[in-house]
Amino acid sequence: MRPGAPVDGTALLALLSRPAPEVAPRLLGGLFGHRGEDGAVVVRITEIEAYGGPAGSDLPDPGAHTWGGRTARNASMFGPPGHVYVYFTYGMHHAVNLVCRPEGAAGGCLVRAGEVVEGVELARARRARGRSSPVPDAGLARGPGNLAKALGIDLGHDGAALAAGDPAAPGFFLVPPEDPQQQPVASGPRTGVSGPGGTSEFPWRWWIPGEPSVSPYRAAVPRRRR
Repeated sequence: MRPGAPVDGTALLALLSRPAPEVAPRLLGGLFGHRGEDGAVVVRITEIEAYGGPAGSDLPDPGAHTWGGRTARNASMFGPPGHVYVYFTYGMHHAVNLVCRPEGAAGGCLVRAGEVVEGVELARARRARGRSSPVPDAGLARGPGNLAKALGIDLGHDGAALAAGDPAAPGFFLVPPEDPQQQPVASGPRTGVSGPGGTSEFPWRWWIPGEPSVSPYRAAVPRRRR
């Protein structure tokens, strides 16, 4: 399905109402986009991670921002589905999650990487800021921070709704693939997640093998005590 195709809003919300580990692999190869005042950028999702809920919930996830319960920062992850959760990390990068599950049951899918299929020039301009050399097209949205920058996403978008029917409208939209089973899928531990949540107990990272836009896997680096 190409940008501009209609989206069944009921079917999309039904999909996003499921637990994130069920949703994430079904979004690989789908389209995720954001249209702002300066134009639209759309990516084909090539890498994605799933995150669950707090300790004591029906899907406890020690690697999730929700592990300690609901806070002002992570409130968007507690629903309703069909919204985005945006956070700021390492003092320099934004990242965007697609919120899953009914309101009150936390979960989301972190969009880690994608191939830019619309708005390449705009994505290049955004990624070129502060750099001395151009970014290869395959790297424009490689990694969650680069993807958010290419799509023009920041904390001001936290909690924004996904448009279910009009990719030409301002804001966010998501178009799942028509048949997720038509493409190969690989899975493994999540990138950079410390503790048990970053082990093989949580193989909640999915990617399309051979895609140059997929980010390299990196295990969490233990923090040194000062």
